[in-house]
Amino acid sequence: MCRNLSKYALIFLFLALSGLIFLLRNIQTVENWNCHTISALNQLQNRIQSSFNPVNLPTFYHNRTFCAHLGQKPSPEDELEERYLLDSIAWPEPPPHSAQITLRQTSDPVHSLFAILPTEEGREWHVGDQLEVLVQMHDFQGRPKHYGGDFLLARLHTPELGAGVAGKVVDHRNGFYSALFPLLWEGSAQVEVTLVHSSEAVAVLQRLREERPDRVFFKSLFRLGFLSETTVCNMCLPPDQHHPLCNYTDLYTGEPWYCYKPKVLSCDTRINHAKGGYLKHLITNKEALLFQSGVNIKVHIHASGADRINVLPPRKDKVEVESSSNKPEPNKLGPSGYYYEDSWRPLGGVTMRQFNESSAIAQCLKNKVINMYGDSTVRQWFEHLIAFVPGERLSLLALFSTPCMLPPGSFPLKLPFVPPSPELKEFNLHSPKNVGPFMAVDSTHNILLRYRCHGPPIRFSTVMSSELRYISNELDGLPGGPNTVVVLSIWAHFSTFPVEVYIRRLRHIRRALLRLLDRAPGTIVVIRSANLQALDQEVSLYNSDWYSLQLDEVLRAMFKGLNVLLVDAWQMSSAHHLPHALHPPPVIIKNMIDMLLSYVCPEKKKGRQTLRNHT
Repeated sequence: MCRNLSKYALIFLFLALSGLIFLLRNIQTVENWNCHTISALNQLQNRIQSSFNPVNLPTFYHNRTFCAHLGQKPSPEDELEERYLLDSIAWPEPPPHSAQITLRQTSDPVHSLFAILPTEEGREWHVGDQLEVLVQMHDFQGRPKHYGGDFLLARLHTPELGAGVAGKVVDHRNGFYSALFPLLWEGSAQVEVTLVHSSEAVAVLQRLREERPDRVFFKSLFRLGFLSETTVCNMCLPPDQHHPLCNYTDLYTGEPWYCYKPKVLSCDTRINHAKGGYLKHLITNKEALLFQSGVNIKVHIHASGADRINVLPPRKDKVEVESSSNKPEPNKLGPSGYYYEDSWRPLGGVTMRQFNESSAIAQCLKNKVINMYGDSTVRQWFEHLIAFVPGERLSLLALFSTPCMLPPGSFPLKLPFVPPSPELKEFNLHSPKNVGPFMAVDSTHNILLRYRCHGPPIRFSTVMSSELRYISNELDGLPGGPNTVVVLSIWAHFSTFPVEVYIRRLRHIRRALLRLLDRAPGTIVVIRSANLQALDQEVSLYNSDWYSLQLDEVLRAMFKGLNVLLVDAWQMSSAHHLPHALHPPPVIIKNMIDMLLSYVCPEKKKGRQTLRNHT
């Protein structure tokens, strides 16, 4: 036994010495192999771990003027139109030295004043006259300003009558402004003038729009199996050799969209799109003083004397204002309509009907397909319609009034006929809340109502990549016809980009609409304009009413003269006495829907009110 153990010990000792000698002679090779293996494993581990880390914001260039020129090169005609549109919305700029101006030298609504100017006959106004108000802006030191560029709103209203009309503001570029109002109802009427932004604040907004379109950023999730990565996306991303791009430019329209390529996954593994967030610290502390709620954002300007007038009945030598032949020209005074008893009354064109019963709405939309495309402001219309036409289930009485539904062997019951209730029931597409797409049907009246958001940029929470559709492509897929209604609202998500980006998007939509109207001339097309909203400092830097105003003027100009109809949400929100809101309150939405339905089902065949009436 001991002899066998000695034998095994010698063998073990021999093998151990041999291994030691081999290791010593090849230790460099082993070390190199071991280092490479560990390095590769570490790299793979780091790449997998990084895919689960939160998205990091890249460093953006501050000069972002290249953003507007991405996409297909415009034709000479398109470039000429673009130049005309940009010139038409050019805003008066402060003097060159305004960068050194302090807050005390900027527009102050408290020190500024307005005065109601008398007429040629004195201080007597009648229905059908024009009221003129003169505004003089002062700075915080009480000194008059000698240049223009302030963003003002004006309204004439009588809250107790539910009456109101938006005024047209004229900038004389010397510190004085005129506000013009048509007088449309009798009784007491109050003038209200509001400073939305000072000229100095508008200059900051203009700079941000041109230089920092990245101040709202987006993100996409990429997923393959158990691996997932999130990267930053936008319409324009700076070229960076360390951050290659995934190109998602639309093949049909050439609309650009990019994401930074994931570190591990490929570009075709993108599964969704979402708003990433808002960049902070975009302005200096000095500039921040120009955006103070209650100080210089949407603050009323006081009158130097009376702010009310008494409007008398129409003059005997003039035709009453209600006569369609003598209504104030919208082009001359600005307003497209006014409120009376909280009901919108258009000036010229289609007379607005009141759709106060769900049965009236169902009858108007009978046999219609309504396609709504755009942002959340038109989604609000979809939600209003399905809430107002809720659809009640048929009662048991109505169910058994049909003989085929009776139990076998039963005699038909002679029960009174129960007409089916209007029902616009939402069909569950399992779409994300507030994102869509959504669909509602009324099988009784053969109504189909659909909503789909527009393509990027869209600041919704999460949209599946497969549901990202450009409006122009969707329009090209519609057969159209007299039973087809198209409703568009696209503005709120373009406020952070140069206006050229918006012009390009509307140009694609316009071409698609012209193709639709050529192949199906009876198609009804309705465009919802932008509206005013509540502002504070943060909202102002991304979604100011000044941005919306500029986009709205571009939209009206680009669709002028086409066979499309306008719901003037801008003036409908400006003329009403309720506070401004991105999603207006129900009473304003009700008027917008009534205007839409009045286009679809006009009271009299007097011809349609196209955008040529709203320039």
